[in-house]
Amino acid sequence: MMRQQRHPTTIVLRDVRIFDGMSDRIRTGHVVTEGTKIKTVGDGDPPASAPEAAVIDGRGATLIPGLSDAHVHLILAGATQSELTFGGAGIGYLRAAAEAEAMLMRGFTTVRDMAGDTGDLKRLIDAGALPGPRIYPSQAGLSQTGGHGDFGMVYDVPTVLGGTATRAERLGLMRIADGTAQVLAGVREQLKKGASQIKMMAGGGVASAYDHLDVLQYTADELRAGVGAAADWGTYVAVHVYTGAAIRRAVDAGVRVIEHGHLAGEDDLRLMADHDVWLCTQPFAESDHRYPSPSSAEKNRQVCTGVERVFGWALDHGVRLAFGTDLMLNPAGSAKQSEMLTRLAGLAGGPEKGLKVATSGNAALFREAGLRDPYQNPTAADVAAYGAGPHVAHLGVIAEGAWADLLLVAGDPTRDLGLLGDPATNLKVIIKDGRIYKNTLP
Repeated sequence: MMRQQRHPTTIVLRDVRIFDGMSDRIRTGHVVTEGTKIKTVGDGDPPASAPEAAVIDGRGATLIPGLSDAHVHLILAGATQSELTFGGAGIGYLRAAAEAEAMLMRGFTTVRDMAGDTGDLKRLIDAGALPGPRIYPSQAGLSQTGGHGDFGMVYDVPTVLGGTATRAERLGLMRIADGTAQVLAGVREQLKKGASQIKMMAGGGVASAYDHLDVLQYTADELRAGVGAAADWGTYVAVHVYTGAAIRRAVDAGVRVIEHGHLAGEDDLRLMADHDVWLCTQPFAESDHRYPSPSSAEKNRQVCTGVERVFGWALDHGVRLAFGTDLMLNPAGSAKQSEMLTRLAGLAGGPEKGLKVATSGNAALFREAGLRDPYQNPTAADVAAYGAGPHVAHLGVIAEGAWADLLLVAGDPTRDLGLLGDPATNLKVIIKDGRIYKNTLP
């Protein structure tokens, strides 16, 4: 019989340099967790701990909040296209579970999944049955016929014209929805399945076969229908889009988050700043994805030329910036997630600012889910125990009352973000939800 592992209810981390995710100052002190929350953040040595507490001597290493990735695809990152196309339905879920554990061991304790049937995986991880990060699921991404999310064969009859659902739809990865009535039904379907936010495809994509990057997708009325249906549930719509024309249509329709945006113009970033719209973008390099199709490879090249521009304009105009990776269909390359994080040092204004984006910055984006936020709505007990400050039950920070998601790093990532590019070596301790998942220290 397998013996169930016991986890300490109290963890004491002493002699650590604390980067809290918000402040520019690093303080030396201690952190105590109790249950799933951070109980104490203090200077100097901690008070005497109970005998059953786990005490970790950091020996001057740097303690940071758990990292987050605001644009992942757990099912698509964990499996190849041929496995999803020709394998059984279970392969995607099993691969996603393995990928979730791998992300956690890279230090990513929270992710936002931007197209995939991950609601059940989220629930199992939250219950402690499987290791993995917290998941903000979008469930299936919504696409028009022939849009970025239409992965059916060219000879398939669209569902709106009487055809059957595509393989991607049957796997819960995408939902083809044309017209406002189908968009309303598609949004409500994802919310019914536990989506914390909605993903819609508003422009052309790299991996999709039928659309060009400049193509506008979803009419203004269709986008407004999706935004309204999401707002009725207290949450928001994020859209896949690269070009300025598509961004302008989405902003006018009330979309809260632009995913990608690499081919936008400076005026488009100004518009986003004026409307307080988020940009969740990715520090892509051409080598991050493998595209056997020459058309997709060329589209990928075009997108990558806009990386430095869009990051620079976002910083210049005060656009609310979030970080994601968007890796997919190459399980052997999913570890690039850590490498992509390190690129924020050169794109987000330095290593410390990059680290803030990937911790408290992403957590602020996640709060756009409002009442559908599964992790950042404080209970009455939280407020009674820790006060009503903005830190209570929040992610991406080291503060009393925050979730106990912590990483102990050898060295100082606020000066050298490259340390996080080698998590196997430099992450000495990984704690998520008050549980120790890795500890290579005595």
